[in-house]
Amino acid sequence: MQHAGWGRAEIRVEPRGYAMFGYGLWRHRARGRQTPLYARALCVGDGARRLVLCCADLGSISHAVRSGVRDALRQRLGADFDEDRLVVACTHTHSGPGGCSHEALYNVATPGFVTPDYDAVVQAITDAVVAAWQRVAPAELRLYRAAFDPRVPVAWNRSLRAYNRNPDVVRRGELERHLALDRAMTVIACHRDGRVQALLSLFGVHATCVGNALDRFDGDNKGYAAAHAEQALRAAGAADPVAIFAQATAGDVSPYYHGPGDRRRRQRIRGAAEYAYAERNGRAQSERALSMLAEQAGMPLEGPLDAILSYVDFTAVTAEPRFANGQPDAQTSEPCHGVSFFEGTPVDGRGMHPLLGVLARVIAATLKRRRLARLEQLPAADRDYYRRLYAAQGVKAIVLEAGRKEILGRPLARLAMPDVTDPSIAELKRQARIGAIAASPLVPTVLPLQILRLGPLAIVCCPGEFTTTAGARLTGTVAEELRSAGVAEVLFCSYANDYMGYVTTYEEYQAQCYEGGHTIFGQWTLAAFQTRLMALARELTKPEDARRHDRATRPPPVPPEELAKRRDLPVPR
Repeated sequence: MQHAGWGRAEIRVEPRGYAMFGYGLWRHRARGRQTPLYARALCVGDGARRLVLCCADLGSISHAVRSGVRDALRQRLGADFDEDRLVVACTHTHSGPGGCSHEALYNVATPGFVTPDYDAVVQAITDAVVAAWQRVAPAELRLYRAAFDPRVPVAWNRSLRAYNRNPDVVRRGELERHLALDRAMTVIACHRDGRVQALLSLFGVHATCVGNALDRFDGDNKGYAAAHAEQALRAAGAADPVAIFAQATAGDVSPYYHGPGDRRRRQRIRGAAEYAYAERNGRAQSERALSMLAEQAGMPLEGPLDAILSYVDFTAVTAEPRFANGQPDAQTSEPCHGVSFFEGTPVDGRGMHPLLGVLARVIAATLKRRRLARLEQLPAADRDYYRRLYAAQGVKAIVLEAGRKEILGRPLARLAMPDVTDPSIAELKRQARIGAIAASPLVPTVLPLQILRLGPLAIVCCPGEFTTTAGARLTGTVAEELRSAGVAEVLFCSYANDYMGYVTTYEEYQAQCYEGGHTIFGQWTLAAFQTRLMALARELTKPEDARRHDRATRPPPVPPEELAKRRDLPVPR
């Protein structure tokens, strides 16, 4: 029998008019609260061998948040706490607070870093973990897995054109988008006193039922799922139940119908109906989780507890040829965002006007031709930069070079675009002009990779958003390495420990749908993740004192003087 504990704490952020994280829109501001937001934690093990997974009702986890939680837990839990064994993930609700990262880009609409909101997030996650830690007691852990019936309207693939390019999937038609994803949910349930007291669900679907025209904090489908499941467990006799509904491969998965007439159908669900839709979607997830607990015996999760964590600079990873179509020189590059990223998604959240997208593609293609034609005339550093950049980014029509802080070849401070065109662009230009981002990264590039082991189960924990097939390939890679160590099942937990954008397969990337435009390290990003996680899994199979993975690398700190210039800015009127 294992030991386990669980806890929950409310994220006490005030809706004061700062923009919420997710849609990236200046006007998407929090002026009220529809539901409470929570951090929920599960702690497994006893003594120094504890594993902790906390999932918060947030759009993302930043390195700043994880570091703040780590430091607070070291103070409150002492020597027994090991950050390698801590996962901080989120539900990816698009109706939660922004402004909680030190990197600049995803905070622009907020605008900037918001200290009170950051403090509230760190406090809630810390409190949830400490509560779970202090309540650890004997419990039986079991693993359950079951698929949603195809008739249950819970998820649809929103980028079918990209999905169907993969050779390892069953090609689907427009009326089969609900099948072009992993419809299986996995649940880890904690049994004590003859009943289920806590659970952790992993199922990938975007938490975007609540759209970008609403102005209230809301847990969206995952938050409603947790509340419904906790109420049901409480009614069944659980004393203080905790239900975590975390994300798996949600990158290309929408909670809204996609197919013929999808935009018209979405237009009919507006205002309060969006909250009701989120509740129905969440209830479907909760009911699937609870029903499998009643229908199945589950697989006991007994055996060793272990974890491994390493940070990798993803701007210069050479992928193993076996993951890169046999290419020996497949590399990632400095981060770039493509036109399709700025265009958004047609149902979940539209971005720039299509005509602006056409113009941006023309400018990006012209810039690429000119740069490559003049390579030999450039300094050596620029020659190497552009060769690597365009080889890695491939077909992407690059708008933002986040590493060099340029938009369509122009430094941010000198953009020709008038400030009145877009307030977020105006704020980005302002921050560049006053020196608020000169040495600060726009997006994270040194990223955490982590694997947990609970007996026969491993959980791969990654930052960002992985598409259905990208996640399946990655867990397959890790499973191959861990099979000899007695691991029978490998699961995937996304939005964990940091956030940098998307990861598609190479084939999906060539379609340059929204997800490909937001795969910032280029077409070999998944191959780079497979390469580095394969090596990390191999180290996990060794005795702890024989492991040789990188334990020292961490993201460089953001200059405090720059952060001060974009911290606690006035709420826009």
